[in-house]
Amino acid sequence: MKFKKTIILAFILTVNLQGFSQEVLTKKEALRITLANNFGIKIANNNLETAKNNSSIYNTGLLPTATLSSGASFRRDNQTITRQDASATSISGAITKSYNASVNLNYILFDGLGRKYNYQQLKETYNLTALQARETIENTYVQLFTAYFQIARLSENKNNLTEALSISEKRLQRATYQYEYGQSTKLDLLSAEVDVNNDRLNLINAVQQLSNAKRGLNLILGVEKEVIYDVETGVDFNEFLNLKELQQKTTAKNISLKQREKNIAISEFNIKISKANYLPSLGLNTSYGWNQSENPATSFLAGSTSNGLNAGLSLSWNLFDGGATKTRVANAKIALENQQIGLEQQKVIVENNLKNTWENYKNQRFILKTQESNVLTAKNNFERTQERYQLGQVTSIEFRQAQMNFISSKAALNNAKFDAKLIEIQLLQLSGDILNVTF
Repeated sequence: MKFKKTIILAFILTVNLQGFSQEVLTKKEALRITLANNFGIKIANNNLETAKNNSSIYNTGLLPTATLSSGASFRRDNQTITRQDASATSISGAITKSYNASVNLNYILFDGLGRKYNYQQLKETYNLTALQARETIENTYVQLFTAYFQIARLSENKNNLTEALSISEKRLQRATYQYEYGQSTKLDLLSAEVDVNNDRLNLINAVQQLSNAKRGLNLILGVEKEVIYDVETGVDFNEFLNLKELQQKTTAKNISLKQREKNIAISEFNIKISKANYLPSLGLNTSYGWNQSENPATSFLAGSTSNGLNAGLSLSWNLFDGGATKTRVANAKIALENQQIGLEQQKVIVENNLKNTWENYKNQRFILKTQESNVLTAKNNFERTQERYQLGQVTSIEFRQAQMNFISSKAALNNAKFDAKLIEIQLLQLSGDILNVTF
């Protein structure tokens, strides 16, 4: 038993000593590392780069196409020709050679404005992808600070449990002396030992939870970092938040609403692109070519060379395509209507979430103030009970109860503080303002 106690004490001593040499990972530094290394953000940035490439004018058909072609042929055969006067000539191994080269330019002058609308749609698609990337960053902000404040919460809890263990160890020492001098019973000594062991186990579990939480934060940071670091445990609240301002910002900047609006714009261009098929298409074709041939003696011409410019226009108009275009236009209009309905639905959902979160935030701030008062009361009660315990005026059970009430009130205050901050972060995300706030 003494050996096990020695191991536990050594473990706790090691944990406490590490605190003197640990680095502090600030919120600002954690955010910097996350933006640079987070896997989800990297993927979102790559998707944005792809959307940028797709929205380029090179991907729209608005530019002409140019091709260069050339060729050569060689022919060797036996030939016999018979003239009108019945004379004949035969050649064995007659050789014919020909060469050609041309530059071709094709350009669609008009296609019912389909290319123009497609180009504008690609631009809107890029804007939508940018909003999706921003949403990924916003969600990563929430994940980061949820994990960060969880570590801060566990760190504070570990400190509270360390203080509880220190108090219990002093009580055990006192109970040991009292028992040795016959001033207390064996029951008081055993009770003190049990409480010390329980506090040690609680501290060990808290340390393990803290290490696990730090490894979870490392995943969000996108780095392999040792878990022997501290975080900032201070919390600053935005005292200028009010529901009316949040509602205005939400309407203008909420990321889910902005994406719905972009989807509506994309659907509107789908209708215009489909309607472009009702109009004719006019194309320009031009080329510059060079041809040369070398003929055998049986040919009328010994050889020929030609070069020149060719140009032409082509007009096509699909007068009736069996109703395919009409169907596409009708379906595009329905898709637009669905997007508009989806936007209205999302507005209701976001507004409802905002009001619920705001009420939760106000309640949590009230709970925080109440817990602050409770801690002061519990601390005062514990200090008075501790004094009376040292004078032998209260039992060890009463002392333990006062101790647990004090530790529990500090844990409740700690939880209320970080719960309130996390709800505030949710409010900032709903209002689209989370990227503009310094934590």
